[in-house]
Amino acid sequence: MEIRLKDPEAQLAFGARLAALLPPACVIYLEGDLGTGKTTLTRGILRGLGQRGAVRSPTYTLIEPYQVSSGPVYHLDLYRLADPEELEYLGLRDLMGENALWVIEWPDRGVGMLPAADLRIMIESLAEGRRLTLSGGTAEGRAIVSALIDAENAGA
Repeated sequence: MEIRLKDPEAQLAFGARLAALLPPACVIYLEGDLGTGKTTLTRGILRGLGQRGAVRSPTYTLIEPYQVSSGPVYHLDLYRLADPEELEYLGLRDLMGENALWVIEWPDRGVGMLPAADLRIMIESLAEGRRLTLSGGTAEGRAIVSALIDAENAGA
């Protein structure tokens, strides 16, 4: 599925719409070049889940945990990761046992240490706005994409 968004506000709004479709336990991979708005999209998801406090980019901390009404959310930014084994030092293996929503930026840097993606979102910069390409990696992910397609068609 492909979606075009005209500006950061549209990206935030899309994230909030997406949040309404997410189960409490889900793994989302966010892929794309620097500056395409991966953290902006995550901020929209968290706002849609009810997070009212600050939503920080985990570029330097690698992980930012949040607690929302549906459960824990872990936002990871692996851009600065030199080796996937570094994720062991974060206690990631312990956290993976939780029923949680995972939003992971730069997942290619954590290959072999991350849970499989339910939903992949590739974000590309366009001359005006962004293009998001969504694909489901599991039955849950495909159901999310289907629900988004249905919502888009109903709104058309």
